[in-house]
Amino acid sequence: MLNSGWIFDLFPKEDTDTLISNVRNEAKGEGVDVNNLQALTIYFLDKVRKNLKVVLCFSPVGDTMRIRSRKFPGIINNTSIDWFHPWPHDALIDVAFRFLEDMEFPTDEIRQAISLNMAKVHSSIDIANEKFLKLERRFNYTTPKSFLELIDFYKKLLGEKRENIQKQILRYEMGLNILAET
Repeated sequence: MLNSGWIFDLFPKEDTDTLISNVRNEAKGEGVDVNNLQALTIYFLDKVRKNLKVVLCFSPVGDTMRIRSRKFPGIINNTSIDWFHPWPHDALIDVAFRFLEDMEFPTDEIRQAISLNMAKVHSSIDIANEKFLKLERRFNYTTPKSFLELIDFYKKLLGEKRENIQKQILRYEMGLNILAET
């Protein structure tokens, strides 16, 4: 698709004929022979190539992008590669705050402080990655997905710890009740 702009057998024959006939008047204005079906098809495909925008997102982690690029050279030859840059610190704080909104905290200041801490931790990993590259000459990436996984891990761990503390409170209350009865 990246090479030709056309996906074979995407549309049934009657839909393809309708699509091509819809550009007949425009093609005639451009000087294309409208009686030649092949010329109309080529005109249609050129129009698709000019207007089609495809966004592919690959993570630089692992071999997946390299392997796919070898199998499908159109990924490299017919695309513009846009490298994503690290998130700004304020965006990290806002994302963490937004994902922590469903968690119960005594005050919003605590939620804000936790969000700030998560942003600092994520930024510190970027600094550690630079040191790792200088020392080991190997890349290590932190992606937006890894930041979201950090938030999910924190939420999971906080839930487990709260549950554990609640169980301990119940055990102590039962023990105090038994002592009071005795």
